[in-house]
Amino acid sequence: MKAYRDFSDFLSSHFKGKVQKIAVNAGFTCPNRDGSKGVGGCTYCNNQSFNPGYCAPALSVSAQLAEGKAFFARKYPEMKYLAYFQAYTNTHSDDIDRLMGLYQEALAVDGVVGLIIGTRPDCMPQGLLDRLAALPAWVMVEYGAESACDKTLGFVNRCHTWADTADAVRRTHAAGIPCGLHLIMGLPGEDEDVMLATIDRVNELPVDTVKIHQLQLIRGTRMARDVEAGLYDIPRFTAESYADLCVRILRRLRKDIAVERFVSQSPPELLIYPRWNLKNYQFTNLLGNKISKELF
Repeated sequence: MKAYRDFSDFLSSHFKGKVQKIAVNAGFTCPNRDGSKGVGGCTYCNNQSFNPGYCAPALSVSAQLAEGKAFFARKYPEMKYLAYFQAYTNTHSDDIDRLMGLYQEALAVDGVVGLIIGTRPDCMPQGLLDRLAALPAWVMVEYGAESACDKTLGFVNRCHTWADTADAVRRTHAAGIPCGLHLIMGLPGEDEDVMLATIDRVNELPVDTVKIHQLQLIRGTRMARDVEAGLYDIPRFTAESYADLCVRILRRLRKDIAVERFVSQSPPELLIYPRWNLKNYQFTNLLGNKISKELF
């Protein structure tokens, strides 16, 4: 018996065949960057650290999807695809018709069977949710919650609260749209008790998936400058100690919630910390060994 439900299990409950996410950058910004809520963005954020090479805003959504399809189709010609609006805040616009045009452009691409829309919990108006629910295609929304601790959220300049997350998740669920949360472990000022308290708060919500990863200190970010200047420090994990934390998270997490990932990787030239020199699958194997010893 599996110790936890993974993202493949979740997708298999919605699709018969194999599906692959293709990330697209539709040229959005964030409300804590453009002044509508704040400036400077999240202190840890450098979008270059997670955007794939084909994901360039100079290309149209459909062109990015075509390049992504070409990348995967060589190995899996029968693959179907989910357009993943990933970079920045992909609902941050007062023009709902413009947003829907971008989403429908993606759905018009041959082989694209659904959407995953990454956004902030304070950027999901009810009118947009209603339009998304009416689409004749599978749609999922992924909210960047990061932490349930409002003190932490303020410190890293998120410019939203946990109450915003809870409200967005409940409304998304009520609209019949699957919902995921993105969480970061190891934010400044958070010890393990605070991190696990976030998991407890997640369990209270109608969440379908979580995407968890370790805090990464990335070159060019305000957090990197602050830490290097000695203004504060961040929790420091070894791969072993982080895997131990993930075991405790799994013990705590509601069993019906699927875990998409536990770690994230950034380009080596951007990454300051942690430098574990492990591929994602190697960390997954490390975690699997710990889970086996724990006899979940």
